[in-house]
Amino acid sequence: MSDTHAMLFVTFADQAAAHAAYQEAKELPGARQAALLRRSAEGLLDVPESWVRGAGTPTVAGGILGGLVGLLGGPLGAFLGWTAGTALGGAAELKHFQDAAETLTVYSSGLVESGSLLVVELHEHDPGPADELAARHGGRLVRRPAAEVAAEVRLAEAAAEDAIREEQVKD
Repeated sequence: MSDTHAMLFVTFADQAAAHAAYQEAKELPGARQAALLRRSAEGLLDVPESWVRGAGTPTVAGGILGGLVGLLGGPLGAFLGWTAGTALGGAAELKHFQDAAETLTVYSSGLVESGSLLVVELHEHDPGPADELAARHGGRLVRRPAAEVAAEVRLAEAAAEDAIREEQVKD
C-alpha cells in the first residue's frame, strides 16, 4: 500500500468520545499533528487540545546550529549565533503553526453547536487504523488529500484578503 499524505476530519456529537479519540489519534501510524475543536452551545469555537510531533525541534536545531557556527567568533559569536539561529528556527515554526491554525478556521465553519471536530494530519500507509478509531468512538470520518486541503486554505486566505482590501477601499 502506498503512503498518502492525508487530513482526517472526524466529527463527534459526544465531547468525551472526541477527547478519547484525540488521545488515540496521536498514536496513529504516521500522525504528524492533531487538534480537537469544540463549538459551544453559544456558537463559540474553542481548541482545547492540539499536538504537533516534534514541536520545538526547528527552534532548538536552529539555536544549536547557529551556536556552532558562532563558535568561530568566540564566546560572543557563539551567543549571537545561538540567538540568531533560535530566532530563525522559531520563525519557521511559527509559520507552520499559523498555517495549521488557518486550516482549523476554514474547516471548523461547518461544526455544529455543541459538536466536536478532530483534525489529524498524517502519512497513511493503511486507512484501517484511522477508520477503526473513528468507528470505535462513534465519529464520522472524512479523509481528504493534504494537498487539496492546503489549496482550499490558500483560496480562503486569498478571498479573506480580497474582502479586507475591498473594505479598506470603501473606507
